[in-house]
Amino acid sequence: MGAAIGLLAGAGLFCVWWSWWPPAERAPRAGGWTERTSDLLAQAGVTAVTPAALLAVSVGVGLFVLLVLVAATGAPAIAALFGAMAGLGPRAAVHARARRRQATLREVWPEVVDHLASGVRAGLALPEAIAQLGDRGPEELREPFARFAEDYRATGRFAQCLDLLKARLADPVADRIIEALRITRDVGGTDLGRLLRTLSQFLRDDARTRGELEARQSWTVGAARLAAGAPWVVLALLSTRAEAAQAFNTPAGVGVLLGGAAACVVAYRMMLRIGRLPEEVRVLR
Repeated sequence: MGAAIGLLAGAGLFCVWWSWWPPAERAPRAGGWTERTSDLLAQAGVTAVTPAALLAVSVGVGLFVLLVLVAATGAPAIAALFGAMAGLGPRAAVHARARRRQATLREVWPEVVDHLASGVRAGLALPEAIAQLGDRGPEELREPFARFAEDYRATGRFAQCLDLLKARLADPVADRIIEALRITRDVGGTDLGRLLRTLSQFLRDDARTRGELEARQSWTVGAARLAAGAPWVVLALLSTRAEAAQAFNTPAGVGVLLGGAAACVVAYRMMLRIGRLPEEVRVLR
């Protein structure tokens, strides 16, 4: 009985002590793989491809390279590593396309904001100001805004059409612009023009600064990628010789391959972490 009372008293004191410490606020969790991949495909401009299709292509390419190299070299370890690299190729290609497209859009978003500010200043209704971007806006963004105009003509539901436009663009800048327009539509206000002009200037300054930084670090990133890829080019050349390929079928050879792969992955990820520029995230989905 005494032990039970002691345990209960200890538990009570612990609860009292614990109550003095507020729970730490947790950062919002990122979306799942499907949501992230959908955003990536939208940012790359390949909305006709689904996340499942991208995964299927990646698996198919990896298996194809694996089987071809096993038949050509007779070294399953080498074939497995190159098959894994090939399987990551489609997603890496989509990433590269998304980065190039985002860099292009970073230059044209201020023009989009200027068009919206001009339309609002001219007295156009918000749906009309957005829809005219499908005809007069930057070439890279005319399609999603033209589809917004079609959606609005078909349904007349402004909020729903904005949600569809946001999903097609999948861009943090677009999220901010769309939410500003939504709030203005819902609650009114006279500061939208000033807000858009301030946002336009901010986007221009950000694009100019980011362009200078990327130009300065481009040669460093290129050299790091070359250093990470050069050993695997040498391995691919060595695997064309049967005796060299057979050397990697031993436990020691597999260990060398796994150690080299781990070293390259860690070094490449560290390079990306060190040289990474701040990226906006979509918090206004």
